[in-house]
Amino acid sequence: MGALEELIALLDLEQLEVNLFRGVSWKDDRPRVFGGQVAGQALVAAGRTVEGRPVHSLHAYFLRPGDPSIPIVYEVDRIRDGKSFTTRRVVAIQHGEAIFNLQASFHVDETGFDHRYPMPDAPDPETLPAAADLEPPIPGRLWAKQPIDIRYVDGPPWDRPVEPTGRQLVWIRADGTLPDDPVLHTCVVAYASDYTLLGSALVPHGRSYFHDDIMMASLDHAMWFHRPFRADEWLLYNQASPAASGGRGLAMGGIFRRDGALAVSVVQEGLIRPVDSSRLSPPFKE
Repeated sequence: MGALEELIALLDLEQLEVNLFRGVSWKDDRPRVFGGQVAGQALVAAGRTVEGRPVHSLHAYFLRPGDPSIPIVYEVDRIRDGKSFTTRRVVAIQHGEAIFNLQASFHVDETGFDHRYPMPDAPDPETLPAAADLEPPIPGRLWAKQPIDIRYVDGPPWDRPVEPTGRQLVWIRADGTLPDDPVLHTCVVAYASDYTLLGSALVPHGRSYFHDDIMMASLDHAMWFHRPFRADEWLLYNQASPAASGGRGLAMGGIFRRDGALAVSVVQEGLIRPVDSSRLSPPFKE
């Protein structure tokens, strides 16, 4: 089974009971469950309890590291079913404890005002090397199974110049063709949105997750879905970091369709903890 087919299988949760679902994790050497996986699976669980309304926003907290060796149980709370909006809360559980919670809102299709930020200029993704073909300095930081094709516009994160704004441009798409299911495409982008975003908080310091003296972990994650998209077509992920302090970094992103339309907005805060501050470059020191 290819990586994308396995991701589709991971997102196809088993229903245990009304409002109760079970998912499994990647069978590889990851030390903990990838945050994008649990976010995508939680969104699947929420979506399974909603009919005819696409998700327009989600807000989530990563509470504990997930154990990839055992299943994750997702419990859905049907908070509200209104005329225009539906709200769901999902708690992901392992070992009897919550490891993640998500609140998602679904909205009927409506017409209204329309505007968007312009899409930044970027070279075509076909002209850039795939992340899977790059060799990071720390083996294992890029796993062999990559269901998402990632192309770094400014070069690999472990070998690029310092950029004070934290600007980072990345092309992403599912590494293959997906079924024509809008819910699946939304969940795949939710999965992919956690791959590179927090790394923009290290760009002003000339560092990256691929250095062995930095520990990073997602703390919370929010997404707003503005326009339809396909996750198996190229999407430009425009990322920046407005601030980092107190061992945390904030990152913001906009995901654009190739025709220039802003499809998704993303904000994430994460833990960025130097393992040994004495070994870090001056920007990390007070």
